[in-house]
Amino acid sequence: MALLLAPAMAVTQVVIGSSILDGALGFRYPAALAAEQNNPGFKTITSEQLSQMLPHKDFFFVNVHVPYEGQIEGTDALIPYDKIAQNLDKLPADKSANIVLYCRSGRMSEIAADQLSRLGYLHVSHLSGGMIAWRDSGHALMEH
Repeated sequence: MALLLAPAMAVTQVVIGSSILDGALGFRYPAALAAEQNNPGFKTITSEQLSQMLPHKDFFFVNVHVPYEGQIEGTDALIPYDKIAQNLDKLPADKSANIVLYCRSGRMSEIAADQLSRLGYLHVSHLSGGMIAWRDSGHALMEH
């Protein structure tokens, strides 16, 4: 007698940086979110925090989004998030300098921030929600 089994639904978990994504459902586990928020390598800032920081800018400001979809005024460099390690010469030589990264939604900047912190940069931040959150909070975007 042959026994037929229905194929089991494969549930995959993908680790991206410090995030764990559920491949079947597409949500982040609370533990992964807590780990991201407590990551000692980089910090996450809000649009409100960035708007308070920009008038007294003491940081190197990098748009890491690809493809180009605009930028926030005061941007110092455009470096693709997945090429950040190959473009360290475009960043401050001092690894203790303040660096703020952003992209369209926050995901690419989070990946780049994690990579910079792993490369020894001590004061890296990224903008939560990216240019979408920036625009939604009433701030303007510029074209290159």
